[in-house]
This record gives sequence, structure tokens and C-alpha cells, in this order.
Amino acid sequence: MSRATLTISSKNYSSWSLRGWLLCRMAGLDFAEVLVELTDQARQELLLLSPSVLVPRLTHGTVTVWDTLAIAEYLHEIAPEAGLFPKDAVARARCRSVSGEMHSGFHNLRSALPMNLKARHERFKIFSGARPDVERVKAIWSECLEASGGPWLFGAAPTVADAMYAPVCTRFRTYAVDLEPKLAAYCETVFSWPLLGEWTEGAVAEPDEIVELEVDF
Repeated sequence: MSRATLTISSKNYSSWSLRGWLLCRMAGLDFAEVLVELTDQARQELLLLSPSVLVPRLTHGTVTVWDTLAIAEYLHEIAPEAGLFPKDAVARARCRSVSGEMHSGFHNLRSALPMNLKARHERFKIFSGARPDVERVKAIWSECLEASGGPWLFGAAPTVADAMYAPVCTRFRTYAVDLEPKLAAYCETVFSWPLLGEWTEGAVAEPDEIVELEVDF
């Protein structure tokens, strides 16, 4: 494949950047990371979800793709052998559905439990508006794992769905969300993923003063 670039922002705080990066690595894409310069203006745009930033953004030859699910579908087109989606049509439809639900929903969860890979809370009270989101995530994971047998959501290897829900695993760890054993085991599978470990090393190396980015973007 031609060398590409992926524009991302904070590795500690940006769940969408993490998702796009995981997908590119899963697809075997040879790409360079381009970090958004965190000027005051860039911070404001990121916090306002300004479309002028377009993070993550994949540039591959003459193609530019933004939006995480669009990146996933593009990578599936150019690297179908990577297995980003399950081979089985029924499982593939479910994978797209649960990935789309993560992409467009769970707004209260995002607000209540922003991604912060460096933080750990022994206890954290989740406000009532976010609890249905947490329970819905648990239900999705349970249904997928029961159907596939695990250890990943759709079987023996990670798919787009695991890239989409990996940041949620980190949120549940950060904010000490209680999980039944099979769901805790799934999160441990994600935490032991070498790709997530590599990303986390980058997050830990980020300067601590980016306090105003402690929101989901």
C-alpha cells in the first residue's frame, strides 16, 4: 500500500483519534502520524467539535477520509483481507450495527466518563443520565460475546467493533465501573492488545498540562 498520513490529536484524551489509529494499524496501512498542533485556537476548535479540524483524518494518495466509520469502510475496501469486518454476513451486519451505535450514541457516557488514559479513580459516582448508556454497552458486549464465543466481540480476532469500543474499556477502567467477569475478561483482552499498549505509551508521554482537553472529542 502507498504510504499514508493520519492526522490525530491528544493520545490521552481523544477517543476518536484512538479508534482511527487502531483501524489503520489493523488494516496494515503504512502511515505516518500527524499531530494537530495544540495552539489555543486548535484547543477551542477541538472542544467545540469544529468540522474544520477533521480529526482523525486519513490521507492516502489522492484520497482524504475523515469520520471514523468512513475510515473503517475505506480501509475495508482497500484491505479486505485484514478482516476488519467478520466474514459471516449476519455477524458483519451486527458488527456494523454496534459500531454505528457507538459512533452516533452514548452522549451521556461521553460527558460523564471522558477518556483519560492517565487517570484512575478507585470510586466514581456516575450520574443517573449516563447509567443507561453504561448498561447498554454492557448489553452489547454480552450479546456479541455470547454469539461469537469471544475473546473479542466477534470471535478470535479484533474487528471494527473492538476498535470502536476500546476507548470505552479504558473509560470503565479509569472510572472503576463494575463489570461482571465475562465483560471484565473482554476488557482485559483489549488492555493486553499490543496496539492499545503502544498507543497508551504515547498517551503517558504527553505533557500533563493539556488539562482543558479532558473532554471527549
